[in-house]
Amino acid sequence: MYENLIESAPCHTERLVGGVTVVELSGEIDIRTAPSLGARLDALTAGPRPELVVDLRSVSFIDCSGLRLLCRARNRTVARRGRLRLVTDSRSFLRILKHTRLVGVFEVHHRLPEALAEDPVEKILPVSTG
Repeated sequence: MYENLIESAPCHTERLVGGVTVVELSGEIDIRTAPSLGARLDALTAGPRPELVVDLRSVSFIDCSGLRLLCRARNRTVARRGRLRLVTDSRSFLRILKHTRLVGVFEVHHRLPEALAEDPVEKILPVSTG
C-alpha cells in the first residue's frame, strides 16, 4: 500500500518560455496530490494577467480533485485577465471534459508549440467518444 502512495505522487516542472509559464505535470492527480499542486497553481495565477500552459501529457490519472484544481486555476486566470491553456493528447481526458461539460471551458491543444502561440485563436479540440 505504501509503495502505491509513492508511485502516485505527482511531479511537476516549471519553465518560462517567452513570458509564458509552462507547468509540466506527471503521475497521478487525485485527492492526495491535488492540494500541493493547487497551492502551486494558486501562486502562479496570483499576479495580474497570468500566462500559463499546463502540460498534462504525462499525467496517468486525474480525478475530480484534479479537475477542480484545473477549474480553479482557469477561474483565477480569467479573473485576472490572463490565459490558461492545457496540453493533452489523452482521449480519455478529453472524454472526461465532455462528460463533465467542461469541453468549451478550457483552451485545449494537442501539442506544446500550438499552446505557446501568441494568438488566442479558438483552439478547443473536438471530443471524440470513440
